[in-house]
Amino acid sequence: MDDFVRNKLTEWGLSEYIQRFKDEGIDEESFFYLDDQDIIAKMIPQVGPMLKFKKRFKLLKGEENTTKQETIDSPAQLQQENEEAAESDQVLPSTSVTKNKGKRKLDLQGESSKWHSPTIKRQRDSGLGSYTEEIILSDVKIIMECVQQRLPNQDNNLNNFLRNKISDLETDKRVLVGVFGKTGAGKSSLINAVIGEKNLLPSGSISACTSVMIKVEANMKSPKYEADIEFITKEEWKDELWSLLNFLGDNADQGNDQDEEEDNRDIDEKLTAVYGEEWRNKSPEDLMDNKYFKEIPEFLQSKRKILTCESAKELSAKCVKYTKTDSKDGDGKERKRWYWPLVKCVTVRVPKNHLLQHVTIVDLPGTGDRNKSRDEMWKSVVGSCSTVWIVTEMNRAAAEKETWEILKSASSIMGNGGECQQIHFICTKSDNIEDSDDRSAAGVRELILEKNMKAKGEVRKEFEKLNKVKKHFSDDCFKVFTVSSKEFLKKKLLEPDETEIPKLQEFLQDLNDCHSETLNYVSGALGILSLIQGARSRDVAGNTADVCTELEKKISHELEKVKGPMDEAYVAFEKCLSEGVEKSESSCERVLKSLLQPRGVTGSAFHKTLKHVVENGGVHKPKKKKPINFNVKLASYLTDSIDEEFKGTFPNERKCGAFNGVINTFSLDMEGLIQKYKDVELQLIFLKTEEETVKMRLNKIIREYKKLLYNSLTKIIEEKMQDCYQKAAGFRGKDSLKNMRDTIKQHVHSSKNTMFKQAKDVMLSQLRELKVFILKKLEETMQKSIELSLKTDDYTLPDFTVELAEVKKHCNDLTKS
Repeated sequence: MDDFVRNKLTEWGLSEYIQRFKDEGIDEESFFYLDDQDIIAKMIPQVGPMLKFKKRFKLLKGEENTTKQETIDSPAQLQQENEEAAESDQVLPSTSVTKNKGKRKLDLQGESSKWHSPTIKRQRDSGLGSYTEEIILSDVKIIMECVQQRLPNQDNNLNNFLRNKISDLETDKRVLVGVFGKTGAGKSSLINAVIGEKNLLPSGSISACTSVMIKVEANMKSPKYEADIEFITKEEWKDELWSLLNFLGDNADQGNDQDEEEDNRDIDEKLTAVYGEEWRNKSPEDLMDNKYFKEIPEFLQSKRKILTCESAKELSAKCVKYTKTDSKDGDGKERKRWYWPLVKCVTVRVPKNHLLQHVTIVDLPGTGDRNKSRDEMWKSVVGSCSTVWIVTEMNRAAAEKETWEILKSASSIMGNGGECQQIHFICTKSDNIEDSDDRSAAGVRELILEKNMKAKGEVRKEFEKLNKVKKHFSDDCFKVFTVSSKEFLKKKLLEPDETEIPKLQEFLQDLNDCHSETLNYVSGALGILSLIQGARSRDVAGNTADVCTELEKKISHELEKVKGPMDEAYVAFEKCLSEGVEKSESSCERVLKSLLQPRGVTGSAFHKTLKHVVENGGVHKPKKKKPINFNVKLASYLTDSIDEEFKGTFPNERKCGAFNGVINTFSLDMEGLIQKYKDVELQLIFLKTEEETVKMRLNKIIREYKKLLYNSLTKIIEEKMQDCYQKAAGFRGKDSLKNMRDTIKQHVHSSKNTMFKQAKDVMLSQLRELKVFILKKLEETMQKSIELSLKTDDYTLPDFTVELAEVKKHCNDLTKS
């Protein structure tokens, strides 16, 4: 037994087991080998304390894994350095570190795959530190598990309510960071450097293929590297085969332009990857034979394939056939089968990576995919990204057309149709200097930094020109980074901070900050325990009636305050959409002409393009050029008419809140009531937590609902155009181009007086439904909570006085921090 073990057991509230650990000769070294569950059960036989020990021990082991790499000196020296660094932080407000001790610690980022300076800095700066908050959260979860087990097994309103409330406490914060960029832009090197995993994503594995979406997140349950491979369904692949083979058949006897040749090569590459040369002259039915999928039975069984490895390098080698389009293996040998055309998404999990604990980094194909299933998933993920990284090479950053096209084409899905709060434009390979006469290290460094500043200015100027993109985002959402992953690892010319990788790490750490989630859980637990204790000890009938009367008046008054801004928003949208309908009707002939007779495109070339458009419901995604979407174009005057109003009414910034933040201002003034009615304090504490919980949940619901609301305009147009597309797709032979054009023109001409108005009516109807839902949810939630807390007794409930006191202390600590 040594001080370490004694101190840990005391800190965890398990001091009564110190003697047992001492008798068994457990010191610091052997303490960390206590992985065997049977041994732990033998040391601590009682279930409650054993669960507490296991939770704390697991957290400690995770902390040990991440901090062990940081310490190259003795613990005393590390403590001294942390104190010195903390003192320097007080003198220097800059986020950069000093060149000496700070540099030594930052150097470790390149040497260790598990070291992240923002984590350590945050633990120094915050009141409690993330590790302490994990302990608090673990503690309270154990308490609530025990509470749930001790509740009477009775089927009544209060018991059922309590069980549901405890289950609803569980939250898993997961933030998405989407990454766009061309192959070769340095995305894989950037992600590897930021998350501290040198061999996870080899060059070319990200976006080497335009279809596969790759998610990177933490594996907090296992020390293994994992890949979770999700396939498209057999039916989807059969439909795609039919479409691909038809496309090749239509083009076989015709002269193809450059775009068609590119598409043909793309299809050839896709089919050859799966079948080798065996696909030629075969039907879709032949190619669905099970013999072609022996290596991937999961595809046939509609299951996911899980790969598990000891190292990042091993996992990367195993994943390559599911993510890359290369026809050769890493050693130059031909690979027989590549399965990326059948893959919908690959989720790569990195063990114990705290920068990814609550963040998923997602590589996103630039403009979605021709496969409907993959495209729907792409839209969903893009719409759920809180931040987007646009990655391009430094030397072409401002002038790279394809990169800016990605931003323009995805802006409405990310912005008003999504929840993106920040756009980070990341210029990679900033250390590539070819025109320097001064070859000294200092001279090259100065040139790199000067070039970085110039690039940032040019990129910002380019963004300022994108007025349609800016209509979806706040003025301060756009940031430019100039990074060098190579210099961050090698440190030949630049300090780590000058590579700007640490800035991106700190940004991810901010996203990982779960203080609010922990506080929500703990305060929710406090409310539940307060309700229980209040229900089992209440004997204040007179005061209860007074409190209920006062609360009823407050609810009515607060609901009116919420209703007002929502009514105003409805009137504003009705006005905007009426203008949008008018413009759509008067301009649709001109819009149609631009779609059906584009400038500079010959009839024969456009015939094939239009054929693809009508066969795919109004959408065509060429290999190289920007996508064509008739539905979006026809709805553009409607969406343009509401963009500014929509951004103001449903801002993506969490601090603002929908409808001018009116839901966040809803308050029954529980603090004031607690001061006035001390004898029902416990019940009012519960009501206070319920009020905060319902507001938080409403804000989440609105964030999702507003995506449906915004996209409803285009969706209605798309639905109204489907019959027309199907009819146009049926034309063959002579005059088929003219017939397709005429069919679309006639349909739009006959529908324009109803189609756009119907889209407006649907959106306004959905807006009314949202208003009614919000008011109803607020009223019903608070009324039910009042009924249970102030009008219900249950003396059979167990006494949780001790648990209430402990959770209240934790809640106070979190609130203060």
